[in-house]
Amino acid sequence: MRVPLLDLHGQMAPLRDEIIAAVTEVIDSTQYILGPKVEQFEKNIAAYCGSGHGIGVASGTDALLAALMALGVGPGDAVLTTPYSFFATMGCILRLGARPVFVDIDPVTYNIDPERMAEALAQDARTDKRIKAIIPVHLYGQCADMVAILALARKYDLPVVEDAAQAIGAVYPMKNGGNTVWHRAGSMGEVGCFSFFPSKNLGGIGDGGLITCNDPELAERIRVIRVHGGAPKYHHGVVGGNFRIDPIQAVVLDIKLSHLPEWHRARRRNAATYRRLFAQVGLLENGAVFLPEAVYEAEGVAVGEGCDYHIYNQFVIRARDRDGLLQHLIRNEVGAEVYYPIPLHRQGCVAGLGYEDVSFPEAERAARETLALPIFPELTDEMQSFVVEKIVEFYTR
Repeated sequence: MRVPLLDLHGQMAPLRDEIIAAVTEVIDSTQYILGPKVEQFEKNIAAYCGSGHGIGVASGTDALLAALMALGVGPGDAVLTTPYSFFATMGCILRLGARPVFVDIDPVTYNIDPERMAEALAQDARTDKRIKAIIPVHLYGQCADMVAILALARKYDLPVVEDAAQAIGAVYPMKNGGNTVWHRAGSMGEVGCFSFFPSKNLGGIGDGGLITCNDPELAERIRVIRVHGGAPKYHHGVVGGNFRIDPIQAVVLDIKLSHLPEWHRARRRNAATYRRLFAQVGLLENGAVFLPEAVYEAEGVAVGEGCDYHIYNQFVIRARDRDGLLQHLIRNEVGAEVYYPIPLHRQGCVAGLGYEDVSFPEAERAARETLALPIFPELTDEMQSFVVEKIVEFYTR
């Protein structure tokens, strides 16, 4: 049996005719840059995310870049973030002439550790390294600890840029009096940044991204920045970029948006199946494999959106002899991938910037031990059983 890491055919087949009709309408309209289709999608996606404004951009990378530009991050500044993420999180900081300040991750969620953040911010306050913003990453589909992060942001008067590229629709619990209120990723900081890369839970048919925010003035600043800083056209008070989402991606994403809750449910169901299968074969007891934890489930499963405490953009396990297991799965036609094999502070492009002598043990351990297994919505029980069977086979040879 062949089990791919991701297979979009099953998702696209029932939507094909509707998508082709919508794309054809865009083509026939000759409105190929921004316009009413983009505006409608922005309105719908902002409402879904629980944010006042949605600004469509060309990629998740452009979302981070434009957000940081709108917040005034530039040469000589520093941005506090995680060393365990996709490169774009760091790359956008470096492109603006700023410097990433890394702190280690929580070993359970793989998200940035607020205790380490507190230490770094206190040190920055003493040494004036000019931290200008905070970027927590909601990795693999589960929110970072935003209560603690937002408290630190308020204490040091810093904006929070939520890198929610992998977490659209994921919810986080906050107390309001005696009640738990679930907030969606991207609605809690100053801005939220999303990616619509095809492999995401909400993926386009190419690149695309989104910035969410609640401040109308900041939203307008971002809209100006995404069109080269022109406001009005040909009048450039600021330097921006060509960061626009196109209407073809907007109409495809708008169609897919209505199916997103269903796809989230399927991913959660697949995660539960993995838990049952792994428990049955005993790999959890002997420490060969550790499964991801949905840490906010302990807050109680709320009705509706509260169920999305983890949306499993990736189902990432820790595995003994990870690299050996990966090769075994590949030989048996099981899709698996390492996210991420090299922490950001060890990337070659930052050699010479002072990271050689620093260590972030949890990020480095995660880079050695983690492995993503197939979790896409159309995955069958038979496929999952085969995946677990091959993992058992590796550890019982």
